[in-house]
Amino acid sequence: MITIAVSSFKGGTGKTSISLNFGSALAQFHGKKVLFIDFDAQANLTAGFGFDPDSHESMAAVLQKKKTVEEVILKTDIPNLDLIPADTWLERVEVTGVLAQDRYSHERLKESLAHLDYDYVLIDTPPSLCWLTESAFIASDYSLVCATPEFYSIKGLQRLSYFMHYIAKRHPFEVLGVALSFWNHRGKNNETFLEVVESTFPGKVLDTKVRRDIAVSESAIHGKPIFSIFPKSRAADDFEALTKELLEKMECKAALH
Repeated sequence: MITIAVSSFKGGTGKTSISLNFGSALAQFHGKKVLFIDFDAQANLTAGFGFDPDSHESMAAVLQKKKTVEEVILKTDIPNLDLIPADTWLERVEVTGVLAQDRYSHERLKESLAHLDYDYVLIDTPPSLCWLTESAFIASDYSLVCATPEFYSIKGLQRLSYFMHYIAKRHPFEVLGVALSFWNHRGKNNETFLEVVESTFPGKVLDTKVRRDIAVSESAIHGKPIFSIFPKSRAADDFEALTKELLEKMECKAALH
């Protein structure tokens, strides 16, 4: 089982759309058994699959030992694709109940997932450097970093890099790649942005860029992956290509080990 934390330093980077459509492509086109964990109290991934966040238990109940992880897993409409939804309780889960007294509380997520039987677990993290994000990194084999070609998104990558490096020294994981979304191939500052990303995450910028496409937000409104609503859109092509590139990277790394 491979666990991937999908992360960004700020909102609006396409992080949740990349999570949702990357995992959906793994299940639909590559026959993988995938579990999503919405670990962001905003619950955009949960809504992106058409679920009401206020109607279901989240990972918070598992971390507080009130539920087993199996009890909070929801089946989606897509075969081999399951979801643990988010709720507002996640936002303060680390300072309540049993976690508040547990000095190793950051490791609780990893322990909760250890016995599950999936090919991939994708954790959609909050767009901040918080307890939830740290717990997700500790539980993961890889991180997929998301950014957009605009100043504040790129500027935050350095702080995210420092945070990840600090955690990886104690709990090793690897940056799988940096995925850029809302991409315009004719953007006049593209080269400058790419240079900044490359200097922060050397060799990690992915070849596939997800182009700006209204189909991404419209498919989210329908509570479906883009492949179910707009399968012939340019963003669908990009997400499928991104998934193939990431799979190839993981297969190469597995072969080296």
